[in-house]
Amino acid sequence: MRWITRGLVAVGLTLALTAPAATEAGAATQLIQNGTFSTSTTSWWSTGNTPISVDAGRLKAVVPGGTANKWDAMLGQKMPAFPIHQNHRYTLSFDASASATREVRTTVQQNTAPYPATLDKVFTVDTTIRRYAFAFTGSLETVNAELTFQLGGVAGFSLWLDNISLVDNYGNVAGSPVQLTNGFYVDPNSNPKLWVDDPQNQNHPDRQAISASIATKPMGRWFGNWSGEIADAVHRFVGPADAADKLPVLVAYNIPGRDACGGHSGGGAGTEAAYKAWIETFAAAIGGRPAIVILEPDSLGDFQCMTQAEQEERTRMLSFALQQFKTLAPNTWTYLDAGNAGWADASEMARRLNGVGVGVAHGFSVNVSNYYTTTQSVAYANAVNTHLGAAKPFVIDTSRNGNGPGADWCNPPGRKLGTTAQQGGGAEMLLWVKVPGDSDGPCGIGPEIPAGQFSPALATSLINGG
Repeated sequence: MRWITRGLVAVGLTLALTAPAATEAGAATQLIQNGTFSTSTTSWWSTGNTPISVDAGRLKAVVPGGTANKWDAMLGQKMPAFPIHQNHRYTLSFDASASATREVRTTVQQNTAPYPATLDKVFTVDTTIRRYAFAFTGSLETVNAELTFQLGGVAGFSLWLDNISLVDNYGNVAGSPVQLTNGFYVDPNSNPKLWVDDPQNQNHPDRQAISASIATKPMGRWFGNWSGEIADAVHRFVGPADAADKLPVLVAYNIPGRDACGGHSGGGAGTEAAYKAWIETFAAAIGGRPAIVILEPDSLGDFQCMTQAEQEERTRMLSFALQQFKTLAPNTWTYLDAGNAGWADASEMARRLNGVGVGVAHGFSVNVSNYYTTTQSVAYANAVNTHLGAAKPFVIDTSRNGNGPGADWCNPPGRKLGTTAQQGGGAEMLLWVKVPGDSDGPCGIGPEIPAGQFSPALATSLINGG
């Protein structure tokens, strides 16, 4: 099956059996041969009890039942052998589905006894094709590594694999996602677009206005603990954007203790370890494809509602997240959220940004989900920059700032849509980060609308500015 993206993944061709090479100067090194199975299973092997074949552009493995161990039924790639280096960062990603729900094990290991593994993951497949992504740090130094999928120890089933990629991220050089794309991505599955396309709303009096003014505009897609398998969720958004040569905006919103100051969007990953695994997979799922990521809105603004220990934990998590995007998603610009003009003092926000290590980020974001004017937000961001060790680019959420702030931040009346996504405008970019029409919570002019739920009444109020 043909699957082409920039730089990091194999294309739909059977490749010659040559040593792995970087796809472009400064790019990650692809270690897998023929990961797209357009015409053959060349470079892939399997145990005698697990025949493999090409089935509609995917690798199909027929796995026997009755085996005792995972390694009793296997497939993988070890010829030509590829190197693994200690302390290099790697990303394994692939599409998989099965004829029934099964647990599968994948390893990257030395292909000689005792087969020490630097990656060893068990994951679940079912009848839905999903994208999987695993990032890991090399713990071996070998030129004889192999990739395996270990399938035994369960009832018989069929497994399909496609778009298999294993990249060594060492030497990644960051690229500009703006230069790699042609305009911003319009989310075909945003809440307002889904509402517009719902047959039940075809005769709604506000449908045309919502379609023209909101649903057809570029805006962010928010990801959190509601997103399911995060690798698959991210891939299903970034993949179509990349295919369309457009730049997607993603919002990572899953920090433990989220919305700590008593807002309506509490939650997040349960533990620091869970968050680190989630955000690492998030970054790995983007890979080399161009993207914008807004990292954890409100996470630094909430400090005044947290204990010192909680602040230190959050600082660790955000620092970790920034490093993952830098290493695993080199063509992504990550903006660490810095609150808004009415929250923390600029010098205090700069202190928090510096504490996390904002130098690792491309920049910072302001006014996410808020209403301060672009002029107010530019002034605030510039003030923050005067207190940073080195000034950073910034983006402004202009989704709802056309009339400036109201008396309250939560679904206030009289607000209006702001400037649609563009480069410049006083910042590096003006973006619709918050989805216009999505409720801030059961408050203001949406007293019965849960946070994140789309409301045509809220959307129309923003269109009309009243």
